[in-house]
Amino acid sequence: MLIVITTGIFAYLLGAFNAALWFGKWFHKIDIRQHGSKNAGATNLLRVVGWKTALPAFLIDAAKSFFAVKLAVFQNIWEVQSEAFIIWQIALGIIAVLGHIFPIYSGFKGGKGVASLLGMVIALHPLAALSAFGVFVISLVLTKIVSISSMLAGISFPIILIVLFQENRTSLLLFSIFAAILLLISHKKNIKRLLNGEEKRITFKS
Repeated sequence: MLIVITTGIFAYLLGAFNAALWFGKWFHKIDIRQHGSKNAGATNLLRVVGWKTALPAFLIDAAKSFFAVKLAVFQNIWEVQSEAFIIWQIALGIIAVLGHIFPIYSGFKGGKGVASLLGMVIALHPLAALSAFGVFVISLVLTKIVSISSMLAGISFPIILIVLFQENRTSLLLFSIFAAILLLISHKKNIKRLLNGEEKRITFKS
């Protein structure tokens, strides 16, 4: 039990390092939460300071939840790929994503968790995650709107698991549905702006 609790705390603290927020402060002397959409995420960082800072922030925010999920491999608590093992991986990933959304290091005001969620699903099912990311890329090319692309990718994830990969593990399927719902909830302000025709299209600054 002590190992489980300690690992859960570590996953949260790992997820709570918000790269977009800290990169904005370290390299540009700004609090990204006071600029652009005021969201502490890589997309807002891209809008405000450009891709050279936003891309590394995005990769780090994805990597932290990826590694949080992989912590389960080193614990030898449950048999690898058993249902209990997968549930524990999912739990660690969710804890890391929640750490990103509610980071203790910065007043519990973080980002939407899109990059962190991507890292988590790559760790759980790489091919399905990359397929969903393909949906994101295609949508972004066509619409230039990150919020639409993120939500479509999230919605496509459970569909891809079932249709393309014929996934039948209950815990993974339930998580995929939860992840899609979480993305929709975290984008409620974006949905309102989309309905009002106010959502901004992305541009790629240097």
